[in-house]
Amino acid sequence: MKALILAAGYATRLRPLTDRIPKQLLPVGGRPMLDWILDRIVETSADEVHLVTNARFAADFEHWAEDKDVHVHNDGTTSNEDRLGAIGDIHFVGLDDDLLAVAGDNLFDYSLADYEAYWRAKGGSCVAVHDVGDRELAKKYGIVDVDADDRITNFVEKPDDPPTTLCATATYLYKRDDAARVATYLDEGNPPDQPGNFVAWLHTRAPVYAYRFPGEWYDVGDAVQLLEADNRMRRQRGLPERPEYTPD
Repeated sequence: MKALILAAGYATRLRPLTDRIPKQLLPVGGRPMLDWILDRIVETSADEVHLVTNARFAADFEHWAEDKDVHVHNDGTTSNEDRLGAIGDIHFVGLDDDLLAVAGDNLFDYSLADYEAYWRAKGGSCVAVHDVGDRELAKKYGIVDVDADDRITNFVEKPDDPPTTLCATATYLYKRDDAARVATYLDEGNPPDQPGNFVAWLHTRAPVYAYRFPGEWYDVGDAVQLLEADNRMRRQRGLPERPEYTPD
């Protein structure tokens, strides 16, 4: 199995902060956000860890990876307008193996080793899901329906009327054959961004299961979420909370 961290976005909602620092390297709880994610990835059986980013921030990630066993891929894009999108970046890196794909701005408590064990027992691809418990909040995310075996029966991205509050998070485990289907998905002209779009397409063609994980989860998209995540991680490490976020 290979692991791929998706970190090629431009984080426009966090500008001007992200004009000079990529979101995934912003310190959260006194550490770069990616360090927390890498801690979880090394719990798994992944024999290689890859990260895909853009030309604008490739040097920053290469510097971060100097003392880590992480392969950095530069997708060559330079702006939000020419980005490949998360699904496009999975295709760009082209790892021919079972695949753990994790968004570089997702922070979570649960064990990826436990998730991997669930995935192997199911025998199909999986997406980690979290019940946000609020239909208004659910409108912001990809929402899944599942059957009695937790196999996904429906997936809708940011619905106006969410059928459930079970939210798909950006941590995926794909069987090798399913990861290879990304090429077909893109060849058909489907959207290259928002990785949940691939799950919405894939679950009608192959079994995809929902892994309900324990603990908290942060999708760090804006300044409010960044401050919440920073203070939560600071509490975990015994650091004082802050009334506003700074990268210092």
